Amino acid sequence: MMGLAALRWAIAASVLLGLGGCGTVSSLLGSSKDAITKRITRTVAPAYQLEVDAPPDLRRLLVTYLDLSRFQSAPESEEITRAELDRMVAAAPAQARELLQTEGYFNAVVKVTRSDVTPAAPAASATATPEVDRDATLARTNVPLLRVVVDPGPRALVKRFNFEARGPLKDAADANELDARVLIAQVRNQWQLPADLPFRQSTWGTAKTGAVAKLRADGYLAAALSPTSAQVDADTNTVVIDVTAESGPLYRFGPISVTGLRRYDEQAVLMLSNLKPGAPYRESLLVDYQERLQKAGLFEGAAVVLDPDPETAEAATVNVRLRELPLQQATLGVGYSANNGPRATLEHFHRQPFGWRWIAKNTFELGPKLKYWGGELTSYPLENLYRNLLSASAEELKSVSETRRSLTARVGRRQDSPRIERLIYAELTQSRLETSSDTVRSLTDNRAISANYHWTYRDIDSVLLPTDGYTLALQGAGGFATSGTESNGVFGRAYARYTLYKPLGLSWYSIVRAEAGQVAADNSVGIPDTLLFRAGGDDSVRGYEYRSLGPKVDGALLSGTVLFTASAEIARPLLKSRPDLWWAAFIDAGNAANRWQDLKPVYGYGLGLRWRSPVGPLRFDLAYGQEVQHFRTHLSVGIAF
Repeated sequence: MMGLAALRWAIAASVLLGLGGCGTVSSLLGSSKDAITKRITRTVAPAYQLEVDAPPDLRRLLVTYLDLSRFQSAPESEEITRAELDRMVAAAPAQARELLQTEGYFNAVVKVTRSDVTPAAPAASATATPEVDRDATLARTNVPLLRVVVDPGPRALVKRFNFEARGPLKDAADANELDARVLIAQVRNQWQLPADLPFRQSTWGTAKTGAVAKLRADGYLAAALSPTSAQVDADTNTVVIDVTAESGPLYRFGPISVTGLRRYDEQAVLMLSNLKPGAPYRESLLVDYQERLQKAGLFEGAAVVLDPDPETAEAATVNVRLRELPLQQATLGVGYSANNGPRATLEHFHRQPFGWRWIAKNTFELGPKLKYWGGELTSYPLENLYRNLLSASAEELKSVSETRRSLTARVGRRQDSPRIERLIYAELTQSRLETSSDTVRSLTDNRAISANYHWTYRDIDSVLLPTDGYTLALQGAGGFATSGTESNGVFGRAYARYTLYKPLGLSWYSIVRAEAGQVAADNSVGIPDTLLFRAGGDDSVRGYEYRSLGPKVDGALLSGTVLFTASAEIARPLLKSRPDLWWAAFIDAGNAANRWQDLKPVYGYGLGLRWRSPVGPLRFDLAYGQEVQHFRTHLSVGIAF
């Protein structure tokens, strides 16, 4: 008998530890198992019921942080005693008033009332027995109803804000140094709790953090606030804020210390710096330097930080920590776009070919509509952030009953700054275009040599997934064209593209785009097709096939000398739970022609989906082309591996 009892208790312990559960064990446990099950499954009704009567935003605050709310459904092992409940009820008004003060309510009236109610029986568990449910229901029969009633009263407003600086910053301002006076004015103007705004504890903390961050970002790396005060006058519901900043020394740039180099030389790192020794520290300059290093094509990661030691503030060391990219790197990819269909791509980098201080890049793209090779040699950084470049490309493009084969060669320089990119180059290009229609088949073979200047400005919140800001691209070219089928002569070319990204509030976003271009030349001059214009496709006028919009001559579609397109799009996330998945509505318009007076815009409009993936946006659009009177899908996606 003793052995069987010991066995039963051993098996019961195994059940509690999740080590049993078969039919044999159930038969051995008998009535002891039922008792254990009751202890495991027994559900205790709430110790009391709680209602909070307050404005919605304040109700959420109280329900989250009041002790009465947090301990309402304590487990049976931590059951609230009557004495503990009495203590929490007595403390609730004071605790609620303290919470309301963080939102600026300093004259709130809080009352707690108490009455007894009989709770409804809890719903039967799908696994519990009737006996267990009855025990749970009878565990507490009469529970008190607690009602917290809040009259928040008027909200306190900031009556006055005052900011003063001490230390070297004040000394510089008193000496009428412009930078110091401007910095103090900026801290005051950017303060997040100015006069007449409601006082909130969280905003008070954010405002102080922002003031310190501004001082540290603009040269005073050791700045700290001391003292600060927010004096509340509860009778008038006003707050007077006084903030004093101890600036500490003004930091100035000193030597640059580079770590992490094995393959590439330090000169390339130093050439990318625009930090002048002795110049006042600016956090934005370090961020710009770090971004240039990351875009240099040599480094996988870069971190640029200033030595914060106050003893070396007059010439603080700039520490540059780098993680290099491999000497050679190849990337395979597949993708699809409505413009050119499916494609496979291969990119290969060599960051020191033949031991030269150049970066070699080769790109191959293969698809049924597009076959492309591009090769580029770019030097390591030179003075003033310039780089020399040599490039060549070969392309075969099939679209709208035509085949275009082109060759290009370039030599020039480019400059990449944080917001502005410049590209200056001379180009030799050849374009051979075979066009066919129902009645005509034509062949043009044109060449050109030209001088080109490209300028791009970006002021956006994200290069990969922008939602706010704008970009502007301008291009200009002039040269001489020769032709085997048309006349020779000089030409000029101009192109501009502007894109605006603007949040509209309530999770709405907008994109507005406009582009225009013109080639100036005698009508008989044979300009290579790569320098002329077409419209239609994903990034032009949706609802029309890629390069399907342009002038027609004898029924054959050709490229034009003038171009204009425009687009407007609104978008927002589909669900709050999926902020990366958006829907969009858009309208596009535009065309290409040989004269502005002949340019007749056509329209396309529709709906789309956007997936803002970490590697870039995936776009799917269904657009209706009003001129052709049918729908067209536009899909753009690429995967690298």
